[in-house]
Amino acid sequence: MATDLPPRSIVDIAGILRVGELGALELTTACLEAIEAREDELRAWEHRDPNLVLARARELDGLRADERGPLHGIPVGVKDIIDTADLPTRYGSSIYTGHRPAADAAVVARLRAAGAVVLGKTVTTEFALYSPGPTTNPHEPSRTPGGSSSGSAAAVGAGTVPLALGTQTAGSVVRPASFCGVVGVKPTFGAIPTDGVKPCSPTLDTVGVFARDVAGAAYALRVLADTGRTGDAAGPEDPVRVGFARTSEWDVVPVDTRTRIEQAVDALASSFEVREVTLPAPFVGLVEAQTCLMNVEVTQALAVERTRYGDQLSSSLRSQLAAGDRAAWAYEAARSHVARCRALLPDVFASVDVVLA
Repeated sequence: MATDLPPRSIVDIAGILRVGELGALELTTACLEAIEAREDELRAWEHRDPNLVLARARELDGLRADERGPLHGIPVGVKDIIDTADLPTRYGSSIYTGHRPAADAAVVARLRAAGAVVLGKTVTTEFALYSPGPTTNPHEPSRTPGGSSSGSAAAVGAGTVPLALGTQTAGSVVRPASFCGVVGVKPTFGAIPTDGVKPCSPTLDTVGVFARDVAGAAYALRVLADTGRTGDAAGPEDPVRVGFARTSEWDVVPVDTRTRIEQAVDALASSFEVREVTLPAPFVGLVEAQTCLMNVEVTQALAVERTRYGDQLSSSLRSQLAAGDRAAWAYEAARSHVARCRALLPDVFASVDVVLA
């Protein structure tokens, strides 16, 4: 019988691990058993090496209390677009089957330095783009878990691991998090280093985290992010002011989705000051600008794979690369448009602390 997994939040788990009420080996074993029980249906994991992770857990259990880091003994899933020196990294493509990176990505090195157990590599879509992997939704197997960080979101959503890494270029953390019912955070650009992450669109690529609750996600972010890049963790001293923006896409959003969003706004209004805000007019063109930047930079990032192994790329990726070719002329204008919108953000936040859009 599988060992019951401990409390939901990694804040709670970290506390009982640090004082020795729970061992890293016990927790890691429980996670491996939970994966074994769900994986035939869930298919969230690209690669696991139980012997390797159990040895790491035993090593951590041998540390003194003053040697234990903030993520001591916490099992973590790592999206298979992020390099690991001791596990294969396939990037969601048959081109890289059996590929062994020479070194850990910077964020993986930070995980290990903080005492985490890298439990395995989670499934990603092809090169973290659009062609999906085999992962199913942990709550309804006939539904998608979302992508591109599908395995990480599904693994946390299924309760088989308390924390996982993902990446986002165009919604690839927040989308699967919402589909799988977990907390996903895409932090400020550059807050978590992308060295050792397979580039997709360097202008947009961001490493993010998945956890079971907000406190756990915030805890992981504080450990992994560069100091000073995540803002004031304590938040504003006065009551939080929430801005609700009906974007230019609001009218095409399905009615049931709009209803849910409005219900969330009403719920927030019971505890916070909520006001409607209007986004600056240039924001209307951000979707087109983002698409242009992403497609052009993906075409550059995958030039070698396209030239040498084009027959192993999915049809959707080949179409995206062709779109990148066609959009090259508009690239600089798209960059300028994004920069202009970023410069307008202080105006947006002049009267609110957060924006729900």
